[in-house]
Amino acid sequence: MTIGEFLSDRLDRLLIQVICIASAVLFLKATGTQSGILIILILALVPVLGALQLFDFFRQRIRLRELEAILEGLDQKYLFAECVPPPKSLYERRLFDLTRRAGRAMTEAVSDARAAQQEYREYVEQWVHEIKTPITAARLMCRNMESHLRRKMSFELDQVQDHVERALFYARVGSPERDCILRRIWLAEIVDQAVANHRTLLIQSGTRVETGGLECFVYTDEKWTAFILGQLLQNAARYSGKDPVIQISARPLGKQVQLTVRDNGIGIPAHELPRVFDRGFTGSNGRHRYNSTGMGLYLCKKLARFWSWDFRLPPGKARIPQ
Repeated sequence: MTIGEFLSDRLDRLLIQVICIASAVLFLKATGTQSGILIILILALVPVLGALQLFDFFRQRIRLRELEAILEGLDQKYLFAECVPPPKSLYERRLFDLTRRAGRAMTEAVSDARAAQQEYREYVEQWVHEIKTPITAARLMCRNMESHLRRKMSFELDQVQDHVERALFYARVGSPERDCILRRIWLAEIVDQAVANHRTLLIQSGTRVETGGLECFVYTDEKWTAFILGQLLQNAARYSGKDPVIQISARPLGKQVQLTVRDNGIGIPAHELPRVFDRGFTGSNGRHRYNSTGMGLYLCKKLARFWSWDFRLPPGKARIPQ
């Protein structure tokens, strides 16, 4: 708080004081008080009133700095009203009491919202596990169908399975630490699992997968990494061009391993690259070729950030379709 801000805030009070002094001077002048005495009285009152204003200014500035320091030192800013020192005036006591009441009401509302969100997340997770049973039953029933019907039904069931898995990971993305288990695993094993999970889509799209440099161990969560790779494989197969090829390679970078996924698909327009990781963004390719949900790369980015991966698309017209 500056002296200008303080005076601007006290302008009405200062104006009342000036009016009172002027009225007193006029009254004393009307009663016959000598002008010299009035001048002495004014010269005595003005410094006193100025000193009082300065004292009040410094007192308030020190108080505000103290409160700002307390706020800056808090990790949970909403606990500010509970951590301030005892108020020094009746006005402050009433003001901080109202602030505490408002803060408690906000905390309760946030707690209720988080509880409702947690219940919904648990419901989605339970639903995902329950829906897997009829999907498995449908796969078993497909074995008795004719070959062309079996392939079509298997493809559609794979699509359902992909949407179910995406819903599960979306429900868990808010608290990934609950389901994440980091362990040492052979990288080629994760890639093979991701390819096997999407074999039907890759075969139907005629996409060939080439791998190289995957003979190394990494520390990661196998299921989550396979899901991320699966989203990239799906996108590459769905937005493929002529003679589609997906190249998955890895190379060591010090204590890290850089995993690269490339394809020769239709690519992404350069002006859409900054938005491909946004939730719900489908882009021109997603609207024209498929009923894209715009959730795949969004989930990949969110999950990759949990491990502090450098998850990025190449500059220009990328060859990792959305």
